[in-house]
Amino acid sequence: MCGIAGYFGGRFDSGAPGARALLGRMAGAIAYRGPDSAGAWVDAEHKVALGHRRLAILDLSPAGEQPMESPSGRFVTVYNGEIYNHLDLRERLPGPWRGHSDTETLLAAIEAWGVEKALTECAGMFALALWDRQEKVLILARDRLGEKPLYYGRQGAGADAAFLFASELKALAPHPAFRREIDRKALALFTRFNYVPAPYSIYSGIAKLPPGSFLTVRAGQAEPAITRYWSAAEVAAEGAADPADIGPDEAVDGLERVLSKAVAQQMISDVPLGAFLSGGVDSSTIVALMQAQSSRPVKSFSIGFHERAYNEAEHAASVARHLGTDHTELYLMPEDALAVIPALPSIYDEPFADASQVPTLLVSRLARRQVTVALSGDGGDELFAGYNRYRLAARNWRRIARVPRPVRSAVARGLLALSPERWNRVAGAVAPLLPASARLAVPGEKLHKAAGVLASGSAEELYQGLVSSWRDPAELVVGGAEPPTLGDDATARLSGLGVCERMMALDMLTYLPDDILAKVDRAAMSVSLETRVPMLDHRVVEFAWRLPLDLKLRGGESKWVLRQLLYRHVPRALIERPKMGFGIPIDAWLRGPLRPWAEALIGEERLRREGYFRPGPIRRAWEAHQSGQANMQYHLWAILMFQAWLESRSEQGDELPLASVA
Repeated sequence: MCGIAGYFGGRFDSGAPGARALLGRMAGAIAYRGPDSAGAWVDAEHKVALGHRRLAILDLSPAGEQPMESPSGRFVTVYNGEIYNHLDLRERLPGPWRGHSDTETLLAAIEAWGVEKALTECAGMFALALWDRQEKVLILARDRLGEKPLYYGRQGAGADAAFLFASELKALAPHPAFRREIDRKALALFTRFNYVPAPYSIYSGIAKLPPGSFLTVRAGQAEPAITRYWSAAEVAAEGAADPADIGPDEAVDGLERVLSKAVAQQMISDVPLGAFLSGGVDSSTIVALMQAQSSRPVKSFSIGFHERAYNEAEHAASVARHLGTDHTELYLMPEDALAVIPALPSIYDEPFADASQVPTLLVSRLARRQVTVALSGDGGDELFAGYNRYRLAARNWRRIARVPRPVRSAVARGLLALSPERWNRVAGAVAPLLPASARLAVPGEKLHKAAGVLASGSAEELYQGLVSSWRDPAELVVGGAEPPTLGDDATARLSGLGVCERMMALDMLTYLPDDILAKVDRAAMSVSLETRVPMLDHRVVEFAWRLPLDLKLRGGESKWVLRQLLYRHVPRALIERPKMGFGIPIDAWLRGPLRPWAEALIGEERLRREGYFRPGPIRRAWEAHQSGQANMQYHLWAILMFQAWLESRSEQGDELPLASVA
């Protein structure tokens, strides 16, 4: 795993030496992504500069260092990632070989087959920049599912204008053309989703390259041309439209073959390797397949909490004992988790508010003490219908779609006529008259969420409501009208899918790369740990989407086919339990140890002065949370993570544009 940064165009007044110094500062900003070595390549004549930070995983010798040239010298690349099938590709390429790095294999493939074919032949995770000396074109590319990040954008004007790119936003900051102007539309999306979805970033003019695509840009070209070489939406649509004619046993056998191969290829490493183990279905399956192919105990790692409602470590330990792994667990006190919160804005680089970022960072730190590479079980929920909302939404949509929308909208307006707090008081008054099974915790919040479901005009609207934190960002963010997202763009291609499959596909396109994978990448790379995700090998993804839905949701059980594979290695009794998220008790902490920190960030006067949020909705949510009338932890965590990020910019000396708020 590595970090890349560079630029094309702009002023090269001081020639190559000045460009190399600037590259050093850009790549140095993400040195933790590659602490083993640094490299730079500059073509001052064509104004191209490529910078690299290396975390050596394959071929630790100088033969694996970057930037690297292709055999003929036509192509030069800086590359972040791993090509897991690169040894298979070498058998089809002419050589000769200087070393055994996958970077060298990738360059040979590009030279032999061209960029698009080479990318389609690669199985792996990657983000790369490639300079074509013959065509005088810069190419950026990203892996199919978006495991590795890549930002880009044209900044500056006139002779100062430059096309910038990097693994993380902070690597763009040293370039004199970079402007840190907050995109309020992206901020609106952040308050809805708790992350900034691709293709946007928090900064105007800087984008995320969509997964499964590459772009080309030439000198004088206003906008880069983006080409898709693989489409997750098409894989989902085609697989669901033409599912395999396959029986249950055959499906489990096929999944074991394809997933075992992915695990085997991802276990290739010249440095110590292990795995995250939560004790759930996904991570337990990956660790089981690793141990089945390993001659020694696999190193596995888990984090435990003394708060029982959040603790999975005891389940992970049971799975580890059964499999015989070399297991390490660390039980955390609240102060251990609280201590990392000040570091989150720097680690995540743009506002990010998935609260499981905290335990993810802590388990990454734990693993890095012993290994340099860790495999994870991410992706299983999106591929095998693991989230409860898939099943519930499909069932509820079938029911409410029969009721005319005007009637549903009228009922929704009635539910919204009372605030959650007032509904809570009403429910409290009638609770003694109801059986215990009919009493709800924070019923006002649930009734307002139900109103959103009832008012939905389509399955897509229903999905958006279920995944939204703040449901009306325009009311919250000053100047924050929401732009379309990649999920919106894919809606037409997914129209033939059922509700459940549509939600799975939308999560794979948006939530998976922009939340789950971003969370793991930033947390792990902040401690120079490479993470690999076997479930997201594209051959596994394509196989999963060809499976009929009733092999994923079967007899009321989610992830059925994946569970049957796991039960070949681990007793069912060790796995069967209610699904538990990888979270922390943010709700209680905001009423306790985090309260002073939070109050300082979202004080009414401060919000008005900074001018990004209207204080009213935030203060109402804060007061409802503090009183216990509603659990607003996720709404508040999103605002707090933006405010903490904004404060970190101020501490770095950025000028913050302020606006008055009526």
